[in-house]
Amino acid sequence: MEDLNAGYLFYEAQERGLGEYFSDSLKSDIEGLQVTGGVHRLAYKDYRRALSRIFPYAIYYTMEEQIITIWAVIDCRRNPEWISEHLG
Repeated sequence: MEDLNAGYLFYEAQERGLGEYFSDSLKSDIEGLQVTGGVHRLAYKDYRRALSRIFPYAIYYTMEEQIITIWAVIDCRRNPEWISEHLG
């Protein structure tokens, strides 16, 4: 995922090892959707949005029965119009 790679590079440039912490944190947030998937509000069309616990990132996903599909992991500081276009 492009967004995760960009986030890793950004945080790693801030401080060595922070990029790895970012990646591990986001992976944990994504894995947590196995338990919490479906409880998040609809943010755009059929996409639900789960917020990262540590970093300003949102995980956009859809859920059909028991299957969760991750569509994007986006920096929340992005322009909302850009996010809509990215998901659209």
